[in-house]
Amino acid sequence: MAKVTTGTGDAGYTGLLGEQRVPKYDPRPDTFGTVDEATSALGLARAVAQDPHVKAIIFQVQQELYLLMGELATPPENYETMGLRMTIEHVQRLEQVEEELKREVEIPNKFIIPGDTVDGAALDLARTIIRRAERMAVKLLHDNVIQNGEVVRYLNRLSDMIFILARYIEVKSSLAQKPKEMNDPIA
Repeated sequence: MAKVTTGTGDAGYTGLLGEQRVPKYDPRPDTFGTVDEATSALGLARAVAQDPHVKAIIFQVQQELYLLMGELATPPENYETMGLRMTIEHVQRLEQVEEELKREVEIPNKFIIPGDTVDGAALDLARTIIRRAERMAVKLLHDNVIQNGEVVRYLNRLSDMIFILARYIEVKSSLAQKPKEMNDPIA
């Protein structure tokens, strides 16, 4: 059985991937903790989503966010041995999903107030957490704590794709709820 409680964090420090320990408020664990929040919010969205395609998209993203968290938890001297890196291919995959979704749903040119559907609202919540994680990752990049700009690009594209996915769900939901048109017979 997995040991959940280790007690090693009781003094306010956490381990990075390798030997290094840092305060829990250090920018690295703060950032990957925020990504973890986003992953959980996406889990809520996946749990309430009805569309199997949407569930699959969310699950793929959740898996990729674990890779991203691993990279954020890896000090630069351990990058090569850990092999946890976000790549241009991860970013391009998000862009491809985004384009596929945009072919199916028109994005209105106005502010969207979340809450039309439970799954759409859950995605919008996840999107805002992803945006916060992106801002934190930008600071890590600008402060030279991380060197891989694909982390920031991934989070940026992800928030866009999640926004579109929420609109996709809402449009599909509204189409499913519309009553069928009654055709009046012509006499």
